[in-house]
Amino acid sequence: MAQYAAFDKRQYGGSSIGRGRSRRAGESAEEGPMHSLILYNAPQSTCSQRVRFTLHEKGLAFSELKLDLFSGDQLRPEYLKINPNGVVPSLVHNGRVIIDSAVIIEYLSEVFPESTPLVPHDAAERAAMRSLIRYIDEVPTPAVRVPSYNIAFLPHYRDMTEADFVVLAESKPLRKEFLLSMGRTGFPAEEMNKALERLRRAILRMSETLRASGGPWLMGPDLTLADIAMMPVLVRMDDLGLGTMWERLREVVRWLAAFRARPSYSKTFYFGSLLTEKYPDLKIS
Repeated sequence: MAQYAAFDKRQYGGSSIGRGRSRRAGESAEEGPMHSLILYNAPQSTCSQRVRFTLHEKGLAFSELKLDLFSGDQLRPEYLKINPNGVVPSLVHNGRVIIDSAVIIEYLSEVFPESTPLVPHDAAERAAMRSLIRYIDEVPTPAVRVPSYNIAFLPHYRDMTEADFVVLAESKPLRKEFLLSMGRTGFPAEEMNKALERLRRAILRMSETLRASGGPWLMGPDLTLADIAMMPVLVRMDDLGLGTMWERLREVVRWLAAFRARPSYSKTFYFGSLLTEKYPDLKIS
């Protein structure tokens, strides 16, 4: 557990969240039962937002350590010991590491079943929920990265030399090919259009799923992990000016409004969690 203590709020932006108490100066993150959950994440990361929302929805106390991805916090040797993929989020629970946001949110539901379940009781329904999450992770989640990078992140890479950019891309355990395909000039129009088409299809499928379930959630009357997996994608799309994709799909509009009305939403999307808050000069076209 000592390897995780180096990641404290003196090095990364961290605070005690939820029902836990604030950490005293010099107190390591693993001390005390209220700090058994440590979340390494980035405010604007859609995958991090999934996990933050789940933790808040379940009323769990956790310590949040914020990594600056453009500063390379996720590629530091000490973090790679926690998550060899070099991405966020990572959850440390009583000294044991859980990685991948879809895995983490299901882990939280398994380990803390006494709080809000977020999974169906029926095994077949749970399988259907997992199938939805798999689709979300295969289609809209990677698709939204393309406009995110082209609109918000590209200036950071454009200002680099080609040599520095290649070195950075080569250092990414999980995103190397993605960065190299983008390059310092961004994804071409063809790739953007393909990504936007995948997002359109995902929104239409979401609309059909909501109608079939009777709503207000994807699986019916109860909020599940499938909804939480999809929610940050729509929030990101809306932040990028792509909300017109569902403005005529009433069930999707109601679904997103229901999320934003939950107390966990504002706790998850604290100021700086949206790209337009992180980059106030961001031009949405």
